[in-house]
Amino acid sequence: MATLDVVDNANSKKGTVELDPAVFEAAVRPHLFHAEVRRQLALRRAGTHSTKNRSRVSGGGAKPYRQKGTGRARQGTTRAPQWAGGGVVFGPVPRKHGHGLNKKTRRAALVSALSARQAEEAITVVDGIELEGFKTRAVVSLLEAVGLGDASVLIVTGAANEKLEGSARNLPRVGVIRAEGLNVYDILRHQKLLLTRDAVDALSARLAGSKEEAQ
Repeated sequence: MATLDVVDNANSKKGTVELDPAVFEAAVRPHLFHAEVRRQLALRRAGTHSTKNRSRVSGGGAKPYRQKGTGRARQGTTRAPQWAGGGVVFGPVPRKHGHGLNKKTRRAALVSALSARQAEEAITVVDGIELEGFKTRAVVSLLEAVGLGDASVLIVTGAANEKLEGSARNLPRVGVIRAEGLNVYDILRHQKLLLTRDAVDALSARLAGSKEEAQ
């Protein structure tokens, strides 16, 4: 069972925390990353693309010219797709792009991503993050103090922290997410993870039951 030091905002050691091996030391399976990230990005697609087929294009009620005697191919309506301004054949229509992935696979992918970051020694645990106000500089100072000032960092909290979430919003390489919403895509997008102690407990409680799926 891996053990990490817990530091405060000034990077002083405040104790240690044991990481559940079922969550942070599972086998890393990259193919699960692809499946889960593909699912997440598909759900984000708006699916509002649309075109008009020949029944929806306006006009074209009358025959463009007589059937015979013109030397041209017969035409019944200007709404046909071969005409400029006519309908589109097999064009895109509004639809949902999302597809399913069973819960066991999704949970195993998240455990695998956390285990990969732990294997890379890319996880830092802090005792807690308390800000006096909405100050972006306070978040920058915190990251610099714990040695993450130059990295792309995902901060994971155990509960809502409005001051932290608001203060980090303007930092392009920093993300803040609650443990209940932690996902594979956000983990892979950031080089480092900064977890609060309660976030570690929340993730262990959420994913500890996935030991069999993660192996």
